[in-house]
Amino acid sequence: MSIFTFSAIKILSLAFFSSVVSIVIAKFLIEFLYKIKFWKKAAREKAIDGREADVLLGLNKERETSVPRGGGIIIWVSMIIILSLILILNAFFDVWWLEKFNFLSREETWIPLFALISASIIGLVDDIFVVHGKGKYIGGGLKFGTRFILVSLIGLIGGAWFYFKLGWSAVHVPLLFNFPYGIDINLGLGYILLFIIVCLASWASGVVDGLDGLAGGVFGSIFGAFAIIAFAQGRIELASFCAVILGTLFSFLWFNIPPAKFYMGETGILGLSITMATIAFITNSVVVLPIIAGILVIETGSVIIQLLSKKFRDRKIWLSTPIHHHLEASGWKSYQITMRFWIISVVLALLGASIQLLT
Repeated sequence: MSIFTFSAIKILSLAFFSSVVSIVIAKFLIEFLYKIKFWKKAAREKAIDGREADVLLGLNKERETSVPRGGGIIIWVSMIIILSLILILNAFFDVWWLEKFNFLSREETWIPLFALISASIIGLVDDIFVVHGKGKYIGGGLKFGTRFILVSLIGLIGGAWFYFKLGWSAVHVPLLFNFPYGIDINLGLGYILLFIIVCLASWASGVVDGLDGLAGGVFGSIFGAFAIIAFAQGRIELASFCAVILGTLFSFLWFNIPPAKFYMGETGILGLSITMATIAFITNSVVVLPIIAGILVIETGSVIIQLLSKKFRDRKIWLSTPIHHHLEASGWKSYQITMRFWIISVVLALLGASIQLLT
């Protein structure tokens, strides 16, 4: 059996295994979340700018106060369980192929694993605050400044690891001036600053967790694209890491499609967003990240443009933001929006991956 074939088997098997593990976890998690009533006790009545959110309230009132948050727990807990099982089995059994299934790697997966767990725990604390209505953030949750500092800290640690430990300081720009090879731009210490900025920008993608099945499908296409890129680059451990996340997202979607049993919550969104940012750096795909994660850019951009319009023009552009709520308020069925956004997300992810693989 060739190394290429075994690597493909490893990645696909881990995706399958993670799906099985996470679906079992989800069964227990759903029962627990409903038992402790892990949802908002009152729907959010104000928009992010403090104004009345009449359209949003009409759309979300029932969903926000009857469906628990925290579904994203299955993603990072499954990752921990799978890695722990692999390490334990390797400690007791001396089998060559079992050893090869270990995908912990200093250069490829340490930082994404750190990002996933640390950001997910921060998100879980935020979810707990939201459920209990604590914090000064609208609707409850950690204060904006607190989350900003924590996400920046994760970005600082990640950027410093890449720069000082791995010696990385350049960003690859595909298809620019030197088709089809692209160019590498050396940023020096600016590489760390860019890492922090990308993490903060990725953090804003939480706006996608607003319709049944939407976030899971969008992030599934993103991590699927990164799995392809990592595999093509020979980063098998990273591709395996992405495959595990993809497998957990399949199981998450099983319970999140209409009618959703739970929502991903900040523990899932923040963990996936920051992990996505770190993987973009490892695969040198930062420049094409806005394409691969195009739906997240569109969703976040709609919120920013709406806020600017309300501030400087004192009028809305859309009925409600993010834009999936505008479409919902315009008469689209929620499942139509979700499935069409899935399609757009897959197409953009494939486009971004193709551009990256050209170089």
